[in-house]
Amino acid sequence: MSYKKQNYFSRFNTHFVKVYKSIEAYNNTEKSAITIGTFDGVHLGHNVIINQLKNAAKTIGGESVILTFFPHPRMVLYPDDNELRLLNTIDERIKLLEKSGIDHLIIHPFSKEFSRLNSTEFVRDILVGQLNVGALIIGYDHHFGRNREGSFEDLQELAPLYNFELEQIDAQSIDNVNVSSTKIRNSLNEGNIKNATQFLGYNYFIEGTIIEGNKIGRQLGFPTANLKTNEWYKLIPANGVYAVKVIVDNEKHQGMLNIGNRPTVKGTDISIEVNIFNFDADIYNKEIRIEFYDRIRDERKFDQLSALKIQLEIDKKKAIQILS
Repeated sequence: MSYKKQNYFSRFNTHFVKVYKSIEAYNNTEKSAITIGTFDGVHLGHNVIINQLKNAAKTIGGESVILTFFPHPRMVLYPDDNELRLLNTIDERIKLLEKSGIDHLIIHPFSKEFSRLNSTEFVRDILVGQLNVGALIIGYDHHFGRNREGSFEDLQELAPLYNFELEQIDAQSIDNVNVSSTKIRNSLNEGNIKNATQFLGYNYFIEGTIIEGNKIGRQLGFPTANLKTNEWYKLIPANGVYAVKVIVDNEKHQGMLNIGNRPTVKGTDISIEVNIFNFDADIYNKEIRIEFYDRIRDERKFDQLSALKIQLEIDKKKAIQILS
């Protein structure tokens, strides 16, 4: 699926930070402490960079700026590659970054034309010419400019030329494992929720709308709500059964969730179905949020629905134990 332009900014609420749809929309004359990246997941490693960014802004007497991009560069440069899935939708990323205490957030539309800027042009024309950079904070593996040609060494040469401070943040580690968006994605693709939670610093979540299902769960005494996620590129964890918490109408409930093709009832398409414990309200067409706490088991096929019902009872007990 190739990227299609939509109004991704219509639902945003900017209580905590000024949000700009492009670099051109940013017109602040203060000196800027800037960091650049996709910030997918806004994880613990990102938090270290953001904290240092805010410190740098104070040091130079300026304001903090995060420059990020949407769509993701891979969506634009490789439109036929449908494998990329992200930890956050653009809405989620902005909401997470709004809570970080920065002054400005620029979400620049990434395009093939923009990708052709070489590293010197990017620093001279964008960072210096348009964003008035006074300090630049980057992660340990940051590359920039056409074909990712720009490196930290290039920035060390350009910083004194254009009169800005430069700092590189080392890889952040938890239990001696470097934190990265890629490692979090890999953990979720393996169903390793605990690893993902540890790296993110919060429970991984998905959001979407409740749609009509086939109501087989109701026949078993485990009615499920079928979720349609808001964006196609949102990463869905590995197939299986999970202990989750569900937020409906600003209230949090315990539940268990199945991701898979429901082999016992000869399902084919991947579905996301959540059984909310002690809950009987009509929530069709409502937006809900599901937070993942742990994986209970693989999805598997049962010869009879009665065997599936027994397993669901066991799953529920495990979920309640995990969530308690």
